[in-house]
Amino acid sequence: MTPLLTISELRSTVRETPVPARIFAQATEVLRRDSANGKPYFELKLRDSGDALLLRAWNDTPAFQACEKLAQGTPIEVSGEFQVNGQFGLEGRRWTLRALKEEESESLFSAAQSNTVASMEYVTAQIESLSDPRLKALSEAFLREFGPRFGRASAARAHHHARRGGLLDHTAQMLRAAEAICATYPSLNRDLLLAGTLFHDTGKLWETCPPERGFEIPRDLRGELLGHITIGIELINSLWRSLPLEEWKELSPPSETVRLHLLHLVAAHHGQLEFGSPVEPKTPEAIALNAIDNLDAKLEMLFQAAASQPEVAPGILDRIRPLNINPVLPLPKFEAS
Repeated sequence: MTPLLTISELRSTVRETPVPARIFAQATEVLRRDSANGKPYFELKLRDSGDALLLRAWNDTPAFQACEKLAQGTPIEVSGEFQVNGQFGLEGRRWTLRALKEEESESLFSAAQSNTVASMEYVTAQIESLSDPRLKALSEAFLREFGPRFGRASAARAHHHARRGGLLDHTAQMLRAAEAICATYPSLNRDLLLAGTLFHDTGKLWETCPPERGFEIPRDLRGELLGHITIGIELINSLWRSLPLEEWKELSPPSETVRLHLLHLVAAHHGQLEFGSPVEPKTPEAIALNAIDNLDAKLEMLFQAAASQPEVAPGILDRIRPLNINPVLPLPKFEAS
């Protein structure tokens, strides 16, 4: 029987030789286009819980007729042969599609939810460990009010953690790195750095967030007009006003100073004005947050490339445009015989 693979598994398995496979995914875009010579075709964009794939259906194939009747957002099975083309990357040949049955659709979406359970548990545990009652209460209020949305948001539209649940995975991994850095640099304010890590990209809940039942990342008016840094600052201020601040008026440092430092972490986490931050990092925790964010994004791109990018020479992978490099496969870890 033709194996059922995720898009990520397909990408890591297939090379130049055609491989028969099936995938379950959601049709997030179905666009009719014309080639340079006037030949019509459809561009079908598919997404599952971990990756996206673009297929082309030409007008002399059964897939073209199927795409004519296909509604955007439909969960489907695509079955065919897949291979890596040097010009177009991963593509399908002689593929067909059908709408998924209800139970098959449920398995597709439930897989997406199960993928984020461990990350949410880790994030919740880290928030529970905070000592500053103001940062702890603020973080708990965020998870209580926006936890489901946080659990499905993407960290980006492309390049790194660009998938449903990607923001949660990105945040959890950054929290692990923050813990290690705080152990190495004990002068850092652990509570502030961990809270800043949680909130740094929370504006993406309105910038790159799939719907409750879907994998596509729609455009949002709030996200387009304000951007995730501005929205994240607004979110912190909104939640902060709901806290019982009178109970903490004798605490040191003062609550207003804590709020301003947290806002600075969100405002400065891109590191440079030309990268979208309204202010550059000016505190140790802000510098650490920018470094952690940058590190996790770049390593994720390299790990993805090692798993899925074709080799242009032995050990040298196809170019990653955001990093402007041809990655080299990493050195395997030493194993004693």
